[in-house]
Amino acid sequence: MNLFEVYSLFPVSIVKGKGCHVWDDEGTEYLDLYGGHAVISIGHAHPHYVEMISKQVAKLGFYSNSVMNPLQKEFARRLGKVCGYDDYSLFLINSGAEANENALKLSSFYNGRTRIISFSKSFHGRTSLAVEATNNPKIIAPINDGGHVHYLPLNDAETFKAEISKGDVCAVIIEGIQGVGGIQLPTPEFFKLLRSECDKYNTVLILDEIQSGYGRSGKFFAHQYAGIRPDLITVAKGIGNGFPMAAVLINPKFTPVYGQLGTTFGGNHLACTAALAVLDVMEEEHLIENAAKVGAFLMDELKKLPQIKEVRGEGLMIGLEFEQPIKEIRSKLLFEQKVFTGVSGTNVIRLLPPLCLSKIEAEDFLERFNKVI
Repeated sequence: MNLFEVYSLFPVSIVKGKGCHVWDDEGTEYLDLYGGHAVISIGHAHPHYVEMISKQVAKLGFYSNSVMNPLQKEFARRLGKVCGYDDYSLFLINSGAEANENALKLSSFYNGRTRIISFSKSFHGRTSLAVEATNNPKIIAPINDGGHVHYLPLNDAETFKAEISKGDVCAVIIEGIQGVGGIQLPTPEFFKLLRSECDKYNTVLILDEIQSGYGRSGKFFAHQYAGIRPDLITVAKGIGNGFPMAAVLINPKFTPVYGQLGTTFGGNHLACTAALAVLDVMEEEHLIENAAKVGAFLMDELKKLPQIKEVRGEGLMIGLEFEQPIKEIRSKLLFEQKVFTGVSGTNVIRLLPPLCLSKIEAEDFLERFNKVI
């Protein structure tokens, strides 16, 4: 059997990682400024993370959600405290797409509606409603094109007010910072407008913090720069530092119903242990503060480079837009300078390093980057 080839792969096989560095099967070391799509939050192979997972899997890796799992309650308590949403409830699942699916289902259960507002260049996942809410027709299969979603321009207040005033919108879903869309930032004023208009029309506000959350922006959630509180918040990626896990943070106005939502693997013992280890390291090593500090340094230095058209982002979620396609720049970074970066579209490089990136490592990246551009 062969793999179903849906990815264009670099001819590199990564076999080892440590902190912000990875090694291939030939022993070549790379600086990781991408973190596997923003998944690696506390660094590769952090010793505390490795120890906790090893001890847990030696005892019990999995049992079903038909029995109590104290690790779930401990994680919910810890997460609520650190992110500022300790009055919310937590539903644990496996992936970002699944988190958004459940958020959209909860919204429809809540107000009985079926219409969704999403935004241009958005990305919310590749399954059912999540992919329909993603503004990329190339990945929406005919069976997923159910006519539920209306895409609006980001930060266009008047267009948004006109659409939501129809009174039939189930949910508004928006990323804290658009990732795949090219590190596009909703303005604080736009976030506040979404909150007030959703309140006016009993529409659910969903904040997709799958890529922009978990400390990456320099705050726990990117929407916290605007000082709003969404009804539902979806998280994944950095939550488990590579272990598949996701969650929905749920406003108290939603009432749980037995059997309404469910999952086989979500919140299993090993996943919760991974997530608890991540919170331990984030708190003990002050990684959110580090993301803010090192990210600000990186952005300030990158803005000095005339070759870059625009530098956008917050914390360690940074987009570098060029006038020309960046394929050759990214290729030279990887194969000549041994630096992993991401991409968005044809003209934007994305930087999503582990949150433990040091200023010295940031300076190292800048030196290698300058050699290429």
